[in-house]
Order: sequence, then C-alpha cells, then structure tokens
Amino acid sequence: MAGAALILPFLPMLPIQVLLNNLLYDFSQIAIPFDRVDPEDTARPTRWNVKLIERFMLVFGPASSIFDFLTFYALIRLFDAGETLFHTGWFVESLATQVLVVFAIRTRRPLFQSRPHLFLGGLALAIVALGIGLPYMPLARWLGFIALPSTFFLYLAAAVSAYLVVVEGAKQVFYRLYDGRA
Repeated sequence: MAGAALILPFLPMLPIQVLLNNLLYDFSQIAIPFDRVDPEDTARPTRWNVKLIERFMLVFGPASSIFDFLTFYALIRLFDAGETLFHTGWFVESLATQVLVVFAIRTRRPLFQSRPHLFLGGLALAIVALGIGLPYMPLARWLGFIALPSTFFLYLAAAVSAYLVVVEGAKQVFYRLYDGRA
C-alpha cells in the first residue's frame, strides 16, 4: 500500500475497501482452529521459534510485495486502469492471494500433500468468490467498485497461480535451509 501510494496519483485502495478486505480476510481465517494438523507436527512437542518466524516473514513478505507490484503494473499498463478499476482489481487480487496463501503456508509439506479441513477450504474459497463477485453486486458502487474486464480474470488466475507456485517453492527452499533451527 505504501509503495503504491508513492507512485500513483490516487489512493491504491479506498479506506472502506481496505477495511472490507481485512474483514473478509479475517473471516476466512476463523476456520483455522478446525484445520487438520500433519501427523509429524504432533509427533513430538514443539516450541515457538521466533527467529524462524522472523526469517519466514523476511522471505515471504517481499514475495507478496513483488506480486502486488506486478498487479499494479498489469492494472496500469495492460488494463489501462483508472482509479476505480485499479481499486477494484487490486482489491480482488489482494484478497485472493492473501486468503489462498494459507493453503501453502499452513504446513511444511508440499501444498497438495496436506489437505486442509473442509471448513477451512470451503470458507476460504467462498470468501474469494465473494470478493470476485462484489463488483457485480448492487452495493458495488457504494463500495467504490466497478465491473472488471473479462480479461482481468485470466490475469487473476495466472497471478494467483504463479504466486502460490513461488510461495510453495520458497517454502520448500526455506525449510531445507532452516529446518526449524534458529
């Protein structure tokens, strides 16, 4: 958000959109307590490793920011987005990536080798679908959204898929390098 504010002649997202994005993301995560835990994670007691968490944030935070900047570029250059289209496109992309990344970071296993609880998976997908649908609902105008061009959804699918592949690859390298040690 701060980086976009430096390069755009308008706010990257309206305050109501930021709050709605945060609310929807938070709601999507209420199912985490119901999630399945991989057997190797419960085989022996584990302690929080603050250094590992810090390193994890230093790897995955910039990866997320890179994809945000790619989306900014795509919205401005590929979609010739004005203020409202930019707000709408970034809202949808940021909600999708932040909600769906939970499937990659919830386990040390590769993404498709650890199945989340149905409640977590279903709620996450429902929130992403809601986010995609919001620009087409009656309250869209009140929220500052407009309909997205159909080609945006090709970009969205490619960007979200690429983001999850990058996060998954980074996760595998991260755990090989640090393997739980500080």
